[in-house]
Amino acid sequence: MDSIESARRVTAALAAAGITDVVLAPGSRSAPLAYALAEAAERGEIRIHVRIDERVGAFTALGLALGAQRPAAVVTTSGTAVGELLPAVMEANHAAVPLVVLSADRPDELRGTGANQTTRQPGLFGIHVRAAMDVPAGTDPAPFLGRALAEARGANGPAGPVHVNLAFRDPLVPGLDDAAGAAGAASIDAGGESGGTATAPTQTTTAAPPSSDGARTVVVAGHGAGELAAVFAQHLGLPLLAEPSSNARFGSSVIGAYRLLLERFGPRIERVVVFGRPTLSRPVAALLARTDVERALYLPEPQAWFEEGRRPERLISTLDELLAFAGRGADGWLGEWREAGARAEASLQLHLAEEPVLTGLHVADAVWENTTDNLVLGSSNPIRDVDLMATGDWHPLEVYANRGLAGIDGTISTAAGIALAAGIPTRLLVGDLTFLHDAGGLLLGTGEEEPDLQVIVLNDSGGGIFGLLEHGNPATLERYGPAVERLFGTPHSADLAALAEGYGVPHRTVSTVEELDSALEEPISGRSVLEVRTDRATLREMHARVKQAVLDAVGH
Repeated sequence: MDSIESARRVTAALAAAGITDVVLAPGSRSAPLAYALAEAAERGEIRIHVRIDERVGAFTALGLALGAQRPAAVVTTSGTAVGELLPAVMEANHAAVPLVVLSADRPDELRGTGANQTTRQPGLFGIHVRAAMDVPAGTDPAPFLGRALAEARGANGPAGPVHVNLAFRDPLVPGLDDAAGAAGAASIDAGGESGGTATAPTQTTTAAPPSSDGARTVVVAGHGAGELAAVFAQHLGLPLLAEPSSNARFGSSVIGAYRLLLERFGPRIERVVVFGRPTLSRPVAALLARTDVERALYLPEPQAWFEEGRRPERLISTLDELLAFAGRGADGWLGEWREAGARAEASLQLHLAEEPVLTGLHVADAVWENTTDNLVLGSSNPIRDVDLMATGDWHPLEVYANRGLAGIDGTISTAAGIALAAGIPTRLLVGDLTFLHDAGGLLLGTGEEEPDLQVIVLNDSGGGIFGLLEHGNPATLERYGPAVERLFGTPHSADLAALAEGYGVPHRTVSTVEELDSALEEPISGRSVLEVRTDRATLREMHARVKQAVLDAVGH
């Protein structure tokens, strides 16, 4: 059973049980449920209530259940999104409210591997739920739903919350020949949310290291890799593909815009050395999933982000062994990458100069080049824009990001804590939904120490990242366009200036590159919000143009 059919059986079970209200927060792994709910809403079976904040969504569902005196459901994607529901689940437990939690999850083969936005979700709510069901991918969820809903209504004790965890495999969107959804949710309106890939788990190999002569090896520096990754790559003459929060994006081996270059160089790569945890790039995830490439993960000490035996790479704990595995770069190997990287960077700059309005890439470029102290990057598009634009000849003092589960929650609060920890001025780059999700992080009690924190908000009035994923495909939009915009784009008209003013935080808006550069050159003192308004309607087309321009510049 594919994910879309499984999700349709979930919505059918909800409707058959008399559940008419579902609160949904946007997300990628939960996409099958979103499309199935859109179809059910079109048929008049279910009302959808969309909230970008999962905690708000959970309490909305709790109120719906209280007011209607029947169960209501809340749907989330995987990762920290599920944890956001705990306060409402606890309240429902003690107040005997039948709250139904439907959390999307990765399939079993991706759990414990370090796959993006993946944690152990079954049993997360512990004693606070009447029942907890974990539905494996490809399994009919209806029997699980039946048992859970009975417990929610009090079959064996007081009524209360239940948790049904639903694993979904790709694809997460309906197929083009999917007749069941053809008449789906195309007409739903407001009246009526990085996903990556990973390979199947294998046990660690202890095979002897390969020959070290003339290797076509690359070094991948994921989150938290540290300076050692840059030193290692430079020492061996190997291309360095470094995420911004690796804090390894410097030195003569670093390759800018690397994810666009993998289309050209990927087939020639023989080995990969991994430092830290890569989560940002699907091309990198695809590279690490290739069984024809020898892969090693440097692991000098235990890590919390994956479980033993759940990663495909050979685990290496000593630098001597890692050096032997990687080998020195083949003649001309690094030079080819560097030349292509330089052409890619030049192409990107030329393209940005020709763009008539500010884009996320402009902002990422300016923020990276103008930050001398700490930089915090929000999830979704901002960190990926910086990953594309950041050069290796300059880098901030330290780059932070919440990549443990890559949620958008709590980002302002995290940045404030970073700024307060050592009194270092800190710049935070976020999207508008991430800002709105944790706007409460701007609140300071009277007399509390104020961090030196500048929050830069790329405001495109919704969730721009989903337009760059499968949901932005023309065929999907043709069938589900209004539903995709409402359930994933989550458009809004929030007044960020008024919101900042309400918290006593200075706010200003910039609309040109010159204004942005000027604002970023000013010292960071106290808290402030700098808003950059953009349009996500043309985001997918813009990124397609950028990619094509880079490929043309470096040669296919």
